[in-house]
Amino acid sequence: MNSSEPAKHSANRLESFRHAFAGWYYLLKTQPNARIHIAATMAVVAMGLWLELETTQWAILWLAIGLVIAAECFNSAIEAVVDLASPQIHPLAKAAKDMCAGGVLAGACAAAIAGLLILGPPLLVRLIDWVMG
Repeated sequence: MNSSEPAKHSANRLESFRHAFAGWYYLLKTQPNARIHIAATMAVVAMGLWLELETTQWAILWLAIGLVIAAECFNSAIEAVVDLASPQIHPLAKAAKDMCAGGVLAGACAAAIAGLLILGPPLLVRLIDWVMG
């Protein structure tokens, strides 16, 4: 190993992060559903801050959020590859795209349930306190 190898590895890692951020940018620029997920994330974070969630609750919410965003990234990537490989309409291309969308839906539903289970009870307490004065 020569002295330039550590610098080469660092540059490669930095380039990998650049590609990842470029992917995020492309996702947010081109995918309306990704923007919806980000808006929902901001609402959940604001609600969590207001409700003063505990660390474990935050961990669960961030895992759920991360899984939904990751699913949306994979879905969008697979859709792009399918469109590239099969520009004409094909039943298998449709099946692949539909299954990917179904995976995002499953993740989003699971995240919504986790969010309701975590945010719901303290939100209900806050609302009851507010109504009761």
